[in-house]
Amino acid sequence: MSTVMREEWARPGPTAEQRRNDIWIGLGITALALVSLTLARSTGAFLLGPPPSGPEQLFWTVAVTVPLIWRRRWPGATLLVVAVVFVAAQARSAPETQFSAWALFCTLYTVGAWGRNRQLARRLRIGVIAAMFAWLGIYYAVMIDHIPADAFSDAVGPVPPRLAMMVTGVLLNVLVLGFAYFFGETAWVAARREHELRAQAEDLRRSQATARERAVLGERVRIARELHDVVAHHVSVMGVQASACRRVFDRDPGKARTALTAIEQSARTAVDELRRMLGVLRTSTGTDAATPPAGGVERIGELVERARAAGLTATLGVYGDPVALPESVSQTAYRVTQEAVTNTLKHAEAALLDVRVRYLAREVEVDVTDDGRGGGRADTGGLGLLGMRERVTAHDGDLEVGQRTGGGWRVRARFPLDGSAVRTISPQREPADHHRAAADAEAPA
Repeated sequence: MSTVMREEWARPGPTAEQRRNDIWIGLGITALALVSLTLARSTGAFLLGPPPSGPEQLFWTVAVTVPLIWRRRWPGATLLVVAVVFVAAQARSAPETQFSAWALFCTLYTVGAWGRNRQLARRLRIGVIAAMFAWLGIYYAVMIDHIPADAFSDAVGPVPPRLAMMVTGVLLNVLVLGFAYFFGETAWVAARREHELRAQAEDLRRSQATARERAVLGERVRIARELHDVVAHHVSVMGVQASACRRVFDRDPGKARTALTAIEQSARTAVDELRRMLGVLRTSTGTDAATPPAGGVERIGELVERARAAGLTATLGVYGDPVALPESVSQTAYRVTQEAVTNTLKHAEAALLDVRVRYLAREVEVDVTDDGRGGGRADTGGLGLLGMRERVTAHDGDLEVGQRTGGGWRVRARFPLDGSAVRTISPQREPADHHRAAADAEAPA
């Protein structure tokens, strides 16, 4: 926080609970002051001289302590009232001095800790402290000649007794009033720093929220690029197959029918990919960051090999009959596995890694487990987890991330498959294979 902002900051007023506490504290101090007055009268220790009447003693005792009820609501006014009453009570030789002095200390401290106008609070405290020392000087000047000659008969020190008495009084007041000023200023600085920390924490929370939003947007842009690649591939295949169909339509109806079937399948797949993604892609950004090459489930083995090269005991298992996956599903399964393996390498301190791909009746599942500690990787604020959830949700899938019962960490993602995708296949062909197939169909033409 800048110096200007610090000077402009004003401490908020007391809460309702703090005001209630002040009432009870003020009443409690007043009750203790009355007890102190009773004890002083019982012992006859009238240090300031012959006291006034009993009702007047009671009045001064209550008048100097009751204003503590309003010390945090109106700190400046409370200090002025207590200071004036304190001097007046001493001028009248009121015997209660202990809690009266404490009340003055407390109001000095409160102005320093709660004064909203710092310049006024500083001037007010300095003025009251100066007035207290001025009153002390007047008191010594008036009372010094009334001290009995035998009052210091037992004095043996090198300092004259009257001078020693005055210096002691001055030092005691310096200590008490100085501490009241210092602790009040310290309390205000502590409150200001607490405000600064809260403001910084709020700024940090906003920055983290912004970072999460940017991460989601970046993930969506990457998904959009992958969608572009998938759709562009299918459209190009449809164009090639349509050209081949046109060339052989009259000469070889069988090959033309095969090309039309390929066109139909590609069109359905492209429409299905668009349907999956449009629910996620609502905005776009101008970011043009480099995007790594897209991968599919056929490249999961490369991730396992990298984990082995990093020193882990890594295994890969494929269960069920592989089926033809929509390319976006295949890419998402790869990205989820990639993120899980990366987290294991970076954060898990694991020794074992197990990656499994399961082809079930109507869904495909990737399951990554390790034996690491996994602490903190389930934090919803993590950018990797946000990215995985975005990708899986885009395909109406389920993502499970968390600690395993027997120890270690698990990331498991399930993707539903429609009927057109569920058919046993050999490993997926590259786009070039489709072009070659189309070229074969064109050959007779």
